[in-house]
Amino acid sequence: MSGPGPAAPEAGDGRRGRPRSAAADTAIVEAVLRLIEEGASIGDLSMEGIARAAGVGKATVYRRWSGKNALLLDVIRSLDDDLPPARGVSVRDDLVAMLEHLRHRGLVKRHSAVFRTVLTHVQAQPDVWREYHDTVIRARREAMHAVLRRGIDRGEIRDDREIDVLADLFVGPMLARALLDERKALPEGLAEQIVDTVLEGVRPRP
Repeated sequence: MSGPGPAAPEAGDGRRGRPRSAAADTAIVEAVLRLIEEGASIGDLSMEGIARAAGVGKATVYRRWSGKNALLLDVIRSLDDDLPPARGVSVRDDLVAMLEHLRHRGLVKRHSAVFRTVLTHVQAQPDVWREYHDTVIRARREAMHAVLRRGIDRGEIRDDREIDVLADLFVGPMLARALLDERKALPEGLAEQIVDTVLEGVRPRP
């Protein structure tokens, strides 16, 4: 599980340059998670209540986050596992590893009320969702593009299609099952099945 992401820099509190406490960051994020697990809705949460639950002063929270949305963005980041680094040995294996990561995240999303609650709120806030997309989703997409370009350079993937389209062909089926239809199973071996099926279709033509 990743730790809280970077918060806004301190300004105007007379203590610029004062080292931030990683323990306080963690305590605040964990307090939000605990409150939601105990049944609090996003609307119920306040910066003051979060500070009390974390055992810190309200000013400590506001020095790190400008408001509740900024804090929730770091909460959702804390629930987001890091994408495994591409090994670079086999394009197929790297693609399988990436889709397997998505499969596990889909299982977590289905079974974690906290994840669903926070993610739903973040998606409903355009500015917050845009920042999440620019900092988390974009990095994952660029990692996928790097693997696909390596496959193209090696002659394993055709080079006459847009890289975005190729990425969607691999990622789309897993996302559709994980996010759009919770009745669909996410069994072990699904990542391999998707990658092998798509690779068959995107190999260079003889």
